[in-house]
Amino acid sequence: MSYEIALTRAASKAMASLRESGFAAYAVGGCVRDSLLGIAPGDWDITTNALPDQVCGVFSEYTVVPTGIKHGTVTVLFDGEPVEITTFRADGHYSDSRRPDSVSFSADLRGDLSRRDFTVNALAWSPDEGVIDCFGGLSDLAGGIIRCVGSPKDRFGEDALRILRCARFASSLGFAIEADTARAMHAMKSSLSIVARERVRTELVKAILGRGFEGVFTEHRDILLECIPELAPCVDFPQNHPYHMYDVYRHIIKSVASAEKDIIVRMAMLLHDIGKPACHTRDEQGIDHFRGHQQKSHDMAEEILRRLRFPARMSEDILMLVKYHDDRFEHTPAEIKRRLARFGSRLFELLIRVKRADALAQAPNPHGIWLNGIGEVEEIFRDIIAKGECYCVSMLAVNGGDLIAAGMKPGKAVGDALGLLLERVISGEIENEREALLKFAANIVK
Repeated sequence: MSYEIALTRAASKAMASLRESGFAAYAVGGCVRDSLLGIAPGDWDITTNALPDQVCGVFSEYTVVPTGIKHGTVTVLFDGEPVEITTFRADGHYSDSRRPDSVSFSADLRGDLSRRDFTVNALAWSPDEGVIDCFGGLSDLAGGIIRCVGSPKDRFGEDALRILRCARFASSLGFAIEADTARAMHAMKSSLSIVARERVRTELVKAILGRGFEGVFTEHRDILLECIPELAPCVDFPQNHPYHMYDVYRHIIKSVASAEKDIIVRMAMLLHDIGKPACHTRDEQGIDHFRGHQQKSHDMAEEILRRLRFPARMSEDILMLVKYHDDRFEHTPAEIKRRLARFGSRLFELLIRVKRADALAQAPNPHGIWLNGIGEVEEIFRDIIAKGECYCVSMLAVNGGDLIAAGMKPGKAVGDALGLLLERVISGEIENEREALLKFAANIVK
């Protein structure tokens, strides 16, 4: 593992300015972790022995935002690029399991690192000293391990969200969770209930997008169930069906892992079959059926997304995908155009991804059959888009104004007529040409 870190221009300027002013300065936390893993950091955090007002003085020529100044953090903007700079600190008691009741500033880097959550996030770096590792973070980084700094019980007691963050980092990095840390995580999971739902959502989204999602939430599924208790009935719920080889929960988890790393698609997979246990029946041959589970899953997903404060537009997309994930239709250009008219090209493309992930998490032989069909649908879809073929009213060669000019009264009839014209174009009965459409519309007017 290389210990060299390539600072951005802004981070380099921030560290150099602090050091030139006589203060210590270290890159710290996630930016160091990611750099050592060969991942470009999303943001840069600097820790220093300079007090907040001294930091403001050093960067008086720049825009300084007091993002968390009472906790020692300011954000400095270098040509629009933000760098967070935080004074070395020690945290007081956490009475709300979220934030310390008090913060004291210090000149002790080790003390500052000791308050951090996990060893891989408690690494610091400077150009002169290289990596400062007080708690075995380098060893855990090399071994692929998430381990609390010090006592796991203390760390999770300080901020209950760290329980989910532990699973999130394991998922995102593809790491395992150290045994004592895992035991404390499971023992204290109920404290997640006091965490704001927005904070839970943020960590859950990152975990769902992780490359290690399946392994982490198979081994530590109780953490996911604490966030979405509606998944509990899915655990070990059988699917005695030729198309399925996994219970409902394992199918869901595998479908998420099989999906592309798009949060709308992965959330749809997490929720697409959540209503199955409530819709279960078994026929005389012992085959399980889940008729109506699409709508039931949609209704349950709607409540879950509302509770977790997902943005409205994202929720709408996820719910559409959940509701229609099992939609069956002929693999013909006309039928696919009808689906495009309903969903639009963006959402229909996501639906293809949902269907592919669903198939990949089923039994081997059927999923091969389904995947061939999904590939055929995608090929037809791409061809329609590439050729610019008409599949929605706005793509017709005439509009409502043209129909009114041809003698149709304004109102609902115009919309109905455009819908009829679209269907005739999709079915191939009429060419999408102005004169042909107006000639057909003339018959409607009469």
